[in-house]
Amino acid sequence: MKVLHVYRTYFPDPPGGLQEAIRQICLSVQPFGIENTIFTLSPDSIPALIARPEARVVRERSWAAPASCDLGGVAAFARFRRLAREADVIHYLFPWPFADLLHRIAPAGKPSVLTYISDIVRQQWMSKLYSPLMWKTLRDMQAIVANAPAYAQTSPVLSNPALRDRVRVIPLGIDERSCPQRGDDAIMGRLRLAEEEPFFLFVGVLRYYKGLHSLVQAAGNVGAKIVIAGSGPEGRSLRSLVASIGARNVIFAGQVSDGEKVALIRRCRALVLPSHLRSEAYGMVLVEAAMFGRPMISCELGTGTSFVNTNGETGFVVDPGCADALAAAMNRLIADEGLATRMGVAARARYERLFSGEALGREYAALFREVVSG
Repeated sequence: MKVLHVYRTYFPDPPGGLQEAIRQICLSVQPFGIENTIFTLSPDSIPALIARPEARVVRERSWAAPASCDLGGVAAFARFRRLAREADVIHYLFPWPFADLLHRIAPAGKPSVLTYISDIVRQQWMSKLYSPLMWKTLRDMQAIVANAPAYAQTSPVLSNPALRDRVRVIPLGIDERSCPQRGDDAIMGRLRLAEEEPFFLFVGVLRYYKGLHSLVQAAGNVGAKIVIAGSGPEGRSLRSLVASIGARNVIFAGQVSDGEKVALIRRCRALVLPSHLRSEAYGMVLVEAAMFGRPMISCELGTGTSFVNTNGETGFVVDPGCADALAAAMNRLIADEGLATRMGVAARARYERLFSGEALGREYAALFREVVSG
């Protein structure tokens, strides 16, 4: 079976959580007889065709990206239509308004599904203009995938009676074989972290919704170092905040390699994802932490984060934007190493049950076959 996955950007362009989610879906469905093609746009569309282990990646030129919405030209429509004819199923990743325009020229009756990653949270002006086209696309889908039960229930779009009967829940996951199992421990020396020194870890793009200002504000009341790994538009303001409040236990690691990330996750006392807005729809880094048996601290957003991280079982879920609550959760895990170990074991067990590559591939492959069979 041939599946065409459609999203605005993909590797080797700058990575993000959604690109990794697409990669994991493709890798996980391969053992079930699925052949993957990814159609995407890129500011640098050369090469136009890239062979990767998970899929054939076909790229057209991104001519502009207002509000992070990449826009293609006439060639993108022509290439998409050719790929859509070859595919047995088209799999759209939402939101990407340009994909709604592409969908309008897909062959009539072509089986189509959509993975609904996130509501449009910040660009409300765009949401109002886009709404008629969005609803037309959603009503065309044979199935709409939500990544967590809470998101399906709390999203004003997914909970709408017009769509409710076609919404499925398939948690995003990670195929363990796709990740380095041995980390690059040299990162520990570079950051001057002692062998047995407990520390907390954030990994991700430094964006407005990640809640990192609350994490920095919590640092002064935490009895351990906090490592922030990643880069992004909030980097400069975060460094200024650290300097202004004198948070000497905050370490900026910058962009880290996959091997360095694995080493940091394996060694941290817990992974902290302090995101405070619904733009954090899932948090793939939480799945990574669970895969390596690490406890987690996250915030209650009514999204998938509290599905991956179960409060009191695999870690702690605290109020969003509350520095005191973040500090209290971190200090509890510092004070009770046994609790941190038990939560890490529970996180690994939950990963194996819900978020493994086998679980992810089985569910998506079954869905693709179902829509093809009608």
